[in-house]
Amino acid sequence: MKGKYYQTPIYQLLGGKTNDHLRTYASQLQYNWGAHIEKERLLTPEDYAEVTRKVMNEGYDALKFDPIIFSNQADGGGNWHTTGPLTTQVMQTTYDRVKAMRDAGGDDLDIIIDMHANTDTTAAIQIGQLLEPLRIWYYEEPVSPLNPDNTLEVAQHVNIPIAAGERVFTRWGFRELFEKRAIKVVQPDLCLCGGISEAKKICDMAEIYDINAQIHVCGSPIATAAALQTEAAISNFVIHEQYQRALNENDRRTCIHDYQPENGVFKVPDHPGLGQELTPETIAKSQLFTVD
Repeated sequence: MKGKYYQTPIYQLLGGKTNDHLRTYASQLQYNWGAHIEKERLLTPEDYAEVTRKVMNEGYDALKFDPIIFSNQADGGGNWHTTGPLTTQVMQTTYDRVKAMRDAGGDDLDIIIDMHANTDTTAAIQIGQLLEPLRIWYYEEPVSPLNPDNTLEVAQHVNIPIAAGERVFTRWGFRELFEKRAIKVVQPDLCLCGGISEAKKICDMAEIYDINAQIHVCGSPIATAAALQTEAAISNFVIHEQYQRALNENDRRTCIHDYQPENGVFKVPDHPGLGQELTPETIAKSQLFTVD
C-alpha cells in the first residue's frame, strides 16, 4: 500500500534497484513445459532431452527439475524408494535423465537439481556424488532443511553448491543454516518466510556469509511480481525462478499484467507497489471479506 501511496515500486522502498534484468531459469521441467500444459509426467531420457531443447529454444540457458520424483514406469510402480541406500534402478534412471539434459543442452546450460526434500542424507549423498561429473549448478533441498546438520552433512560430502529455504521461516530459521555454512544459495519464499521485508533481511544476512540468493516462486502472477520487486533490490541476487505453472494461460489471465521473461531474462516492472493487480473478473469470482 505504501508503494501505491507514494506512486513508487516496492524496490525503491527496499533501498533502490540493484538489478534490472534478472536472469531466469525454467523450473520443474519434470512436468513438461508450455502454455497449454497442466502437469505431465516426463519419464524417459528422451522426454528430458526434448523439454531441454524446448526451453533453450525460448532463450533460457538455465533450468531446474526433479530427476527422482517419478518412477521410470508410467504407472508409478516398481521398486522406487528415494530414501536409504538407493537401488541401481533408481540411480541409473536418475543419472540417465540428467545426462540427457546435459547432452541436449551442451556445456553452456546450467542445470539445477531439486530433490524437494524427498531424499534423506544417505540417498542425497549418493545422488549428488553420482551427478557431480555432469556439472550441476546447484543442488536444491537434498534433505529437509529443518535439520541443518543433515543439510551440512550433504554439503560436506557432495561437491555441488547446496540450496534451500522455501520451507524455512524468518531470519531465525535461517540463522543456523548460515552459521553452519550448510548452503550456498538461499531461497526464501515470500509467502512463508515472513513477507517481503523479512525476505530482504534474510538475503542481506546471507550475503555476510557469501551466500547468493533467489526468491522461491511457485505461485500466481502476484507471487512473481513480488519476487521481481524483491530481487531487484538484493545485491547477492543469483537468478529468478520461472515455475512451469506460470505459463498456464488461465492463471495468467487472473491479473492485468502478464509478466513473462524474454530470452530467459525478466525486466523488473516499474509500476507502483507490487506492479500487479487482479483483474475485475478475478475479483468478481472471489470471496470478499471486510476486515474492520
